[in-house]
Amino acid sequence: MFRLRPGNVKKIIRNRKGIQEAWVEVEGNEEKTINYTDLTGVLKTGDEVIVNTTALHLNLGTGGKNFVFLNSRYSSFDISDTGHIMKLRYTPYQIKVLSCEEQESPHRNSFKSFSSLNGLPVLMGELHSMLAPAAAVLKYKSPGARIVYIMTDGAALPIEFSDTVSALKAKQIITGSITTGHAFGGDLEAVNVYTALIAASEVFQADVAIVTMGPGNVGTDSEYGFSGMEQGEIINAVTILGGQPVYILRVSFADPRERHKGISHHSLKVLKDIAMTPAAVCLPETDDATFLYITRQLESAGIYNKHRVINRKGGIAAEALKSFGLRVKTMGRALEQDRIFFESAGASAVFTTELMDKRSAILAVETFSRVK
Repeated sequence: MFRLRPGNVKKIIRNRKGIQEAWVEVEGNEEKTINYTDLTGVLKTGDEVIVNTTALHLNLGTGGKNFVFLNSRYSSFDISDTGHIMKLRYTPYQIKVLSCEEQESPHRNSFKSFSSLNGLPVLMGELHSMLAPAAAVLKYKSPGARIVYIMTDGAALPIEFSDTVSALKAKQIITGSITTGHAFGGDLEAVNVYTALIAASEVFQADVAIVTMGPGNVGTDSEYGFSGMEQGEIINAVTILGGQPVYILRVSFADPRERHKGISHHSLKVLKDIAMTPAAVCLPETDDATFLYITRQLESAGIYNKHRVINRKGGIAAEALKSFGLRVKTMGRALEQDRIFFESAGASAVFTTELMDKRSAILAVETFSRVK
């Protein structure tokens, strides 16, 4: 279950808030190793460390990296004295955070007075690679929009692991980030997705929220055994709180696995059996044969009877990503290799901007009426 090996830090490759990458000599080889500074302190060249080599030894994909488990240079160190909520509970790495809804939080009153999301559009997707194209299109079409990213604990737990989130914040595409459950490191911490959605609306005053897990989703080629199942519950949560859920379909014809051909069986399962409330589901406009294939998949799964299915042009995703200088991949495939995947996210974002505009108009009328 656990593979630990001693290592020696040879060179620091990258330093970013909360995370470092270094060349570490382990078992006679120099290998790239991730270090989370809030968990194991700041690395220096020459440090003697203990490295968790489990995933790399198994030749895993996204998770196939070495991680610093212990830095022997530290006998003790502290990160923060605030907060009472523990994440990574009952593990050697349990950390204390100031959750945005807890009693000591300066945002506490936002939760006590909350009544509804008031139609806040919430765009959600199974894979972390959906975040960049969705956010880029939203910002490209609505430059003034306040976009808040919510990262669940379905995959990577430290938000610092995501180069995508770092880039989106650096380019001022997203206004802020919230980490839920045992995920940590966001601008705000939340106990669950419900309070994260409330924080997006009340604390960040979001015009739109995007919810995905971090990098490194899990699938087992079984009906229920994949981490994206959480999306059905998030659709329900958005509806319960009075928001408008928009679901990004996972679509690909580049994935060699039959179960992911066209619309992935993951998306169909979530929409058919897990989501108990309706969501907007956007199809990217494409050639007739492809469109027929994916619409038949939706018909066969009964999606048209349960959800609102819309068609929108998703090609703007490539234009938006280029305009912001964002390079993206999904499952190792670039946009040119799996265009429809990114266009599916783009189409969903295009429709979401329409919801944003309608909501803005309604709220403006309501505000005017109250003032009058």
